[in-house]
Amino acid sequence: MEKSQVLTGLDVSSKSDTSNTSNTSKMSSTSKSVMKKLPEVTLAFWIMKIAATTLGETAGDLFAQTLKLGYFLTTVALFLIFVVTLVVQLRSRRYNPFFYWTVILSTSMAGTTMSDFMNRDASAKYLAGGATKLGWGPQGLGLGYPVGAAILISILLAIFLAWKLSGMTFQIRDIVTFRGEALFWSAILVSNTLGTSMGDFLSDSSGLGYAGGALLVIGVLAVLVALMKVRAVPNVLLFWIAFVLTRPLGATAGDFLTKPVAKGGLDLGTVGSSAVLLAVLFGLMAYAHVRERRTAVPAKVELEPVTRQAG
Repeated sequence: MEKSQVLTGLDVSSKSDTSNTSNTSKMSSTSKSVMKKLPEVTLAFWIMKIAATTLGETAGDLFAQTLKLGYFLTTVALFLIFVVTLVVQLRSRRYNPFFYWTVILSTSMAGTTMSDFMNRDASAKYLAGGATKLGWGPQGLGLGYPVGAAILISILLAIFLAWKLSGMTFQIRDIVTFRGEALFWSAILVSNTLGTSMGDFLSDSSGLGYAGGALLVIGVLAVLVALMKVRAVPNVLLFWIAFVLTRPLGATAGDFLTKPVAKGGLDLGTVGSSAVLLAVLFGLMAYAHVRERRTAVPAKVELEPVTRQAG
């Protein structure tokens, strides 16, 4: 089953030990698949991740810029939404696609405005025509992309260090504890914020534009897929690099959909783009939910013969 997964977050060393698995370990693995809180990382996972992060970009801009709530108010509101969706996910006893992907979406939206608040200010570049300010409260810290990225990378490394010192697994499919999930979602929130900064830098400051930035990220992701065949490179490392990089891909895709034609975008607007992306994401979530229910029943049935062999 592992071979069908794409950038799985599983250590490659686990692949070589599959043939030596005992009946007892099979029962443990099956139990984990029944009680898992996080999804299998397949190609469908990455498609949904890109859809969620693209929607996070357009929805974040919708609230902060189109509705003129500003980076500060929008960040506070979206962070509170993230907390609510996270509590629902943490209280769930097993993996639910709607719960999981709602948290991913909320981290993407919050990460968009958190990044904008850190890196940007209320200069005319980010204001609608005729506007003199953007929302209420602080208009942005204006740290710039390099400083903002350095801060976010430091925070992300601190989370991974705490995760490592806790002794809990980095293997995504084996995270079943409250502490493990808390560390996982902390890393997700920061990585999505970091990915937003990277995407905005590629689109706004690098000179590559929206299409060029997206093509660069796609090229790097292709390299990561090729590195999956290199045993010296852990899949866990590849997973987290890919997770960060799919965020700027979503950011550049979102900007390409919403920004004016004069700036290299399609000028579809944040409202229309967000509505279409939301429909696509909910369709994918519904498909994942149906598929999860179909696979959950055989997993439970499989426990009976395995238990008898172990006994």
